[in-house]
Amino acid sequence: MRADVVVIGAGQGGVPLAAWLAGAGRRVVLVERGELGGTCVNTGCTPTKTLIASAQAAHVARTAGRLGIHAGEVRVDFAAVMRRKDEVVGQWRHGVEKRLRESGVEVVRGHARLAGGGRVEVDGETYDAGAIVVDVGLRPAVPPVRGLDSVPYLTNATALALAELPRRLLVLGGGYIGCELGQAFRRFGAEVALVDPGRHLMGREDDDVSEALEEAFRGEGIEIHLGSRAVEAAKTEDGVRLTLDDGRTLEGSHLLVAAGRAPNTDGLGCGAAGIDLDGHGFIPVDDAYRTSAEGVYAIGDCTGGPQFTHTSWDDGRILFGVLTGAREGGRDGRIVPYTAFTDPQVARVGISEREAREAGIRYELATMPFGHVARAIETDERAGVMKMLIDPATERILGAAFVGAQAGELIHVPAALMRAGASVRALVDGQMVHPTFAEGLQTLLLRLDRFAPTTAPREGAGAG
Repeated sequence: MRADVVVIGAGQGGVPLAAWLAGAGRRVVLVERGELGGTCVNTGCTPTKTLIASAQAAHVARTAGRLGIHAGEVRVDFAAVMRRKDEVVGQWRHGVEKRLRESGVEVVRGHARLAGGGRVEVDGETYDAGAIVVDVGLRPAVPPVRGLDSVPYLTNATALALAELPRRLLVLGGGYIGCELGQAFRRFGAEVALVDPGRHLMGREDDDVSEALEEAFRGEGIEIHLGSRAVEAAKTEDGVRLTLDDGRTLEGSHLLVAAGRAPNTDGLGCGAAGIDLDGHGFIPVDDAYRTSAEGVYAIGDCTGGPQFTHTSWDDGRILFGVLTGAREGGRDGRIVPYTAFTDPQVARVGISEREAREAGIRYELATMPFGHVARAIETDERAGVMKMLIDPATERILGAAFVGAQAGELIHVPAALMRAGASVRALVDGQMVHPTFAEGLQTLLLRLDRFAPTTAPREGAGAG
């Protein structure tokens, strides 16, 4: 069977790309062995953020007394929470299916294998295509912990299918998945213990950023065991036991393994198709998403780039331009913001202070507690910190990191200025609505000497 383009994987890069190409008159075949929508719709963004919304509601109700509101006993109906999550996931799956159907994309269910020479085999059927796009995503990685294979551990996918709330959840890994799900289950009523071998949770961030999150977690009763590596897991009568490298043991009813992700490139036939893989199984691509095999492109998480849904979507947007001749590339040098949807949220764009120091990059740092923002005080959402790094020569933003309420929304302001190559004076000289969280960005920058208002009134200005 002949097609103009075969897309392998129905994730958040492959689906819109397939629909756009079909809309441009190409014959497109999309192959998917699982549920449509990829990780984001099925086991990532959609279900986890839906659960987090329920967990947030429980937390707000439980702590409303701080605002003078006493709502009585808070009861979490875990089964209802999970049903709502399933309903929202179902809506998104239906939406993806409808989009592909209405755009004219031919959806083929099955396991795709590259056969070389522009051919893709799917359960005995062969498709010849002028272009092949690989968007196969990632799966949970399993760390080398002795005895782990004998323990019925959870991953981000299976944790979302639980019928009952864990009594005590041990979480192996202090990154995004571990922190988001760990806090959500704590707010549902489970005891939670996080274990990470690093010095801090979310170890890619600056120490003060991680410490702000850790303080909030400890305030909610989440145990945090840092600098500790799990060396053995064992099944017990009541659940599971973890032995750490310092000799301590932790016991729980359930174990969630959130220790990284691995690409789904094995079994794809990359070797037969002449596609090079790196040492971790990712597919290296150039600025136009070309792999080492002629006519084969790769997008999304399997390329080893930033593992975010919005990055995968943007990959599809750029590759659409490449395949239709509207552009030559655009993958390299992008501004990639990201957010962990914990509470407080953790968001960053650009380089961190630590990365700037290590690279010898000159910078000026503006920083202040999130609780100094008027809106944060009024809403009693004071936890967190705000940071922004400025190039002293150009006054452009090198990076920003926010920990606080709605940090995921706020991060788009510096991200947009960075993309535009604009001076941060656009924020300093702008009028910010009061009282909003966003006006804290201006307050933050006014802490720098170069932007601080003078104490003397300007000529011709009243003292008002």
